[in-house]
Amino acid sequence: MRFSVVIPAYNVADYLEKCVASVAAQTCADWEAILVDDGSTDGATGGLCDALAARYGARVRVIHQENGGLGAARNTGLSAAAGEYVVFLDSDDYIAPDMLETLAARIDATHCDVYTFGFFVDKDGAVGPAQLDDLPVGRPFTLEEYPRLLLATPNAWNRIYRREFFLNSGVRYPGKVWFEDIRTTMKLFALAQSVETVDRALYYYVVRQGSITRNAGADRNREILEAFDDLLDFYKSRGLYARYEKELCRLAIDHIYLAASVRVLRIDRHHPLLGEFAAYMKARFPAYARNPYLSELSRARRLAFDLLEKKRYGALALLFRIKGN
Repeated sequence: MRFSVVIPAYNVADYLEKCVASVAAQTCADWEAILVDDGSTDGATGGLCDALAARYGARVRVIHQENGGLGAARNTGLSAAAGEYVVFLDSDDYIAPDMLETLAARIDATHCDVYTFGFFVDKDGAVGPAQLDDLPVGRPFTLEEYPRLLLATPNAWNRIYRREFFLNSGVRYPGKVWFEDIRTTMKLFALAQSVETVDRALYYYVVRQGSITRNAGADRNREILEAFDDLLDFYKSRGLYARYEKELCRLAIDHIYLAASVRVLRIDRHHPLLGEFAAYMKARFPAYARNPYLSELSRARRLAFDLLEKKRYGALALLFRIKGN
């Protein structure tokens, strides 16, 4: 079997059917889908998983487990997978009809450990332009050959992994934490012997009001610091930190100093986490303000960076049209 599509499901009865239908509609038939019901409590998702398995037959399997979080559900699916490659599909998202066929053609040609591809953002039914990482196209490469791979989006879902490579890596998704992708994807990039970019958007990421990171309180954003502690320790333990310090610093600027700060500002522009983020950057990356990749920030993001440096949180709130508390 070529592909195992792992779909974690937790209280997503309103979205799961469309998600699974997008797998069933694939022009490539060499797949299985593994639905991991992660202890759903809505009284509907678990039963819907079983109904979908009955509808689509033996290629759709269901695993019911106690709630362990998104990462634990992905790990369960990975362990149960029989396919040569593993696809992680979030249960409120969907994929292009020819996604697996497109990837199968590249696998036949290069047989890489990791394939990465673009995605669309679907917000309330309005699909935006393709989002593509700035990566080499048309040839396999490694992190050593192209360190900018660490500047790619860290998502689990816009890439696929050779199952044997993932299992042998020893890397797994952490359970019941935020930012599990940063703790995982960037480690797998370091370990992969070959990565290839498919220059197409094949995945539809659905933005919905009920998503975890849009609704939890500001305090949970502190977990981004724990995620980076874990990631940086991984690179240091393998003697890779010095080689990729500039890229890891830029990754931290993007995900801690900019993205996490804005999420917190949307809730409370006086929250102490804003100071903690700044202190973390100074402690972990003393020269972060001189990172050469800063020159590549968009004008808006560079302005946001400068306002954070000056602790002008009110002005930053205005920049993002945020109502401060």
